[in-house]
Amino acid sequence: MFGLFKKTTEVEKLQKKYKELMADWHKLSTTNRSESDKKYAEAQIVADKIDKLKIS
Repeated sequence: MFGLFKKTTEVEKLQKKYKELMADWHKLSTTNRSESDKKYAEAQIVADKIDKLKIS
């Protein structure tokens, strides 16, 4: 109830995207290695953005 009107921060949005990309990466790792590698690379870019936002 108290979090009803709470806006998500940029870091929270990026963390959600990172979690989704890592889930996709894990699913693809057993079937399509090249697509899996692409998802992992995207996830690492998002992780770098999260780190930069947390530092500043």
